[in-house]
Amino acid sequence: MTDYDVVVVGAGPAGSIAAKTAAEKGLDVLLIEKRQEIGVPVRCAEGVSREGLESFVKPDSRWIASEIESAEIISPSNHKVVLSAESAGNEVGYVLERKIFDRYLARLASKAGADVLTKTAAVSFRREDGIVRLGIRSMGEFEEVMTKLVIGADGVESRVAKWAGIDTTLKLNEIESCVQYLMTNIDFEDDKTYFWVGRKYAPGGYIWLFPKGKDAANVGIGVMPSLAERNAKWYLDRFVKENFPEGEIVEVVVGGVPVKGAIDSAVADNVMLAGDAARHTDPITGGGIINAMKAGYYAGLTAYESVEAKDYTAGFLKRYDERWKGDFGENLVRNKKLQEKMVKLDDATLDKLTESLEGVPIEEMSVKRLALELFKKHPKLLWDLREFLK
Repeated sequence: MTDYDVVVVGAGPAGSIAAKTAAEKGLDVLLIEKRQEIGVPVRCAEGVSREGLESFVKPDSRWIASEIESAEIISPSNHKVVLSAESAGNEVGYVLERKIFDRYLARLASKAGADVLTKTAAVSFRREDGIVRLGIRSMGEFEEVMTKLVIGADGVESRVAKWAGIDTTLKLNEIESCVQYLMTNIDFEDDKTYFWVGRKYAPGGYIWLFPKGKDAANVGIGVMPSLAERNAKWYLDRFVKENFPEGEIVEVVVGGVPVKGAIDSAVADNVMLAGDAARHTDPITGGGIINAMKAGYYAGLTAYESVEAKDYTAGFLKRYDERWKGDFGENLVRNKKLQEKMVKLDDATLDKLTESLEGVPIEEMSVKRLALELFKKHPKLLWDLREFLK
C-alpha cells in the first residue's frame, strides 16, 4: 500500500507539468516545493520560444512580460548581427513573468488533481520492497511518504539525483556562473533581446538584456569559471557601469546554470529526473524552460505507463530517456559541441565572424540557423559539425 503513485520534487516548469500530466492520467500525485512561494526567487532570464510555449499553454497577458520580434548579437568591437522572428523555430518569442507563470503551472497541476505542498522539502530517500520511502519536512514537521515513483525536478543541485545514484556531476566547464539584475532607467527596444559575446564581456558565456515590459529589463551574465579571471558579478558590474550608468538595479538573482549537454541517462529504479536536475538546459543559450516542460510531460506520461504496468525499474523507465532524447537530446549534443568550439575563439575571431554576417537577413532566432549562416561563410570553422547542421 502506498500513499502516492508519484511524488514530484520541485514545482518549477518541469515539476508542475510532470505532476499535471500524471494527475490527468488518473495517478495519485504529490507535488512538493521547498520554498515558501512557488516561482520565487526567479532563477533565469525568463525567455522562451513562442512555438514551444504555445505547445503547452495558451499565452496569458498576466505572465507575458514582453513579446520579442528580433534579437541582436553584439561582438567585442561592436559588430552586430540581427535575427528576426519571421520564421518558425525562434528560440526567444516571449519574456515571462516567472513568479506568476510558475504559480499558474502549479495551479494547473492542482486542478488536474495533484496535491501541492509548499515549504516542503524532500530530506531522505530509501527504497524498500520495490517502492520508495521518501522523507519530507513540511512546515517544520517530518513525515515519511511511500510512493512508487519519484520525479526529481529539484534543480541544478538535485538531491534526488544523488540519492538515486544518477551521474549528473558537473565539471568547471559544464556550468555557467550567473548574475542577473532587474534594471530600470535604461534604454532599449522593448521587442528586442540583446546578446553581448566575447571574452571582453563574459569569458565562456555572454551578457544578455531581456525586456520586461517597456521600462524594465533583465540584464544578466553567465561566465564559465574555468575561463573567467573574476567572478560573474565583477564582469556584469563593469558592463553596467560602462553601458547603463544611469540604470537602477531593483532586483538581483544569482545562480548556476548547467551546460553539460545530454547525460547518458536520467532514470534509475523508481526515479526520473527532469529539467535542470537532468541537465536539460541548452549549452549555448542557457535556456531551459521549454526543454523542462517537455521533459516534465514525458516523465508524467512514462509514470502513468509504469504504474499501469506495475514496473518501476530503470529498465522500464528507459522509455523516458528515449522520449526526451528523441525530442531535444540531439540539440543538446549539437549545441554542446558548438559551445565547446565557440568558447575557444578569441575576440578577434568573434569580431571577424560577426562582421561577416552584418546586414545578412536572418529570419529566424535560433542557434541552428545562426550556425548554418556561419557555416556558409566559414565552412572550415564548423566542418566537424556539418552532420548536426543538416
